[in-house]
Amino acid sequence: MTGWSWAWLAWLAAFAAIEGKALTNKEPGDTLSEHVRRWFGTAQGTEATAWVRLRRASLLGFMA
Repeated sequence: MTGWSWAWLAWLAAFAAIEGKALTNKEPGDTLSEHVRRWFGTAQGTEATAWVRLRRASLLGFMA
């Protein structure tokens, strides 16, 4: 295995540990999906400020 393989495995293990803890925690705003909704202004009650629109545009550009 290369160093890149080990790095990706470490990243996946860290993600699993963090997200697993957040899923068992049951606190609002602790999972990755809740953070993404807040960052890109898709959570209910989020105001579409200029920064939110910029983040949405950057996400759209990345996805395209």
